[in-house]
Amino acid sequence: MTEYPVRVEATLDEPLSRGLWLVKWLLAVPHYVVLAFLWFAYPFVTVAAFFAILVTGRYPRPLFDFTSGVLRWSWRVQYYSYAALGTDRYPPFTLADVPDYPARLEIAYPERLSRGLVLVKWWLLAIPHFLVVGLFVGGGSWLVLRAGGERTFDWAAGGLVGVLVVVAGVVLLFTGRYPRPIFDFVLGMDRWVLRVAAYVSLMTDEYPPFRLDMGGAEAGHEPPHPQPPHPHAGGWTAGRIAAAVTGAVLVLGSMGLLTGGATVLWADRTQRDADGYLTASTTLVSGGYAVATDPVRLEGVSVPKLESFIGDVRIRATDTAGRPVFVGIGRTDAVEGYLAVTEYTTAGNRTHLGGAPAVPPGDARVWVASASGAGTQSVGWPVLTGQWTAVVMNADSSRGISVRAEVGATAPALGWIAVALLVSGLVVLAGGVVLIGVAAHRASRRPAKPAAPEPSTVDI
Repeated sequence: MTEYPVRVEATLDEPLSRGLWLVKWLLAVPHYVVLAFLWFAYPFVTVAAFFAILVTGRYPRPLFDFTSGVLRWSWRVQYYSYAALGTDRYPPFTLADVPDYPARLEIAYPERLSRGLVLVKWWLLAIPHFLVVGLFVGGGSWLVLRAGGERTFDWAAGGLVGVLVVVAGVVLLFTGRYPRPIFDFVLGMDRWVLRVAAYVSLMTDEYPPFRLDMGGAEAGHEPPHPQPPHPHAGGWTAGRIAAAVTGAVLVLGSMGLLTGGATVLWADRTQRDADGYLTASTTLVSGGYAVATDPVRLEGVSVPKLESFIGDVRIRATDTAGRPVFVGIGRTDAVEGYLAVTEYTTAGNRTHLGGAPAVPPGDARVWVASASGAGTQSVGWPVLTGQWTAVVMNADSSRGISVRAEVGATAPALGWIAVALLVSGLVVLAGGVVLIGVAAHRASRRPAKPAAPEPSTVDI
């Protein structure tokens, strides 16, 4: 197996703090600030190198040292933080190699590079690797380098790497040990991503291998530092790792349920008006004679259950110019018959061509509920089986509509929905914590020592 010119090595720097990883995002902020400036310059340097390679076939050494230094610095920060959590030693502020740091990146300087390959390797040839990298670190975490400099590689842990690092962090929190199989797998994915980064950054012509080289050491090399013994690494079986990953997914899912439940509870308790309605409002404008909602279909719906869920429904309308306004609700077929020859607009901004209505809206016998007059007009929605359409018009059936409309419902079941979401979130959270805890506990148990054989006795 030939050695790839991008060499990624790391040592699991144990013992690791149980809880420090929870605040590393804050501790790494100074590095993020500096790296933001370095990554701003990175695409311009790479574009300069692109033209230098195209003309001379060489990557200017000062530019190469800068781009490799930025990747090296980023790798140290990511290894310290959420691409590995492999060390608690704070990363140094330097582009240079630091031989005694637990994470190292070395990229062999190429004496010659292909002038033609530089035109296609950073986008076309790398597409298969982009798909793999997207799975490893999440969509948008690595961005494709453009020749014009609009985008560049900018690493933020996510995807499968992020999930497994969270699992490792939770296990570390409970047991004080980092699961070695997870470390080896994460380092394999990190190594793959860094190889692709160097290739897309024009630093080598050698195509990245489709190979997951796991572990902290490169193939054929010793680890950068002596590895501490791990007598209990074998405790993390495939089943326990799967249980821990499943638990982490459940914990993340529970956050969505708990957030949703808290949001619904907040709306139920704080967003009702004086009459107990939850409302949404909009301005309806039309150059025609009416504005109609899209049909609301209730066929096949259990109306009593629906009514208990949404409660009382109210539609209000106020003309912005103070003219008398008409609001009506009717069955869709009857309303469409009334508006068949009328120019009107739907709430989705679709225009129905026609002329003036045959009769004023107040004289039409198509409404189940209606209100007409100056000021704010309000009607209730009959929650019955069928298709229903609401219409807003000027009371005198004149042309030009401009009203402030409001739809509200009492939604009596909203509180129970919030409680259900919160309880479900707590149950899912507890299930995830139990899975992680049980897997970590069983993996951390010391193997039973074999019983010493009893001394044999000889009868004389």
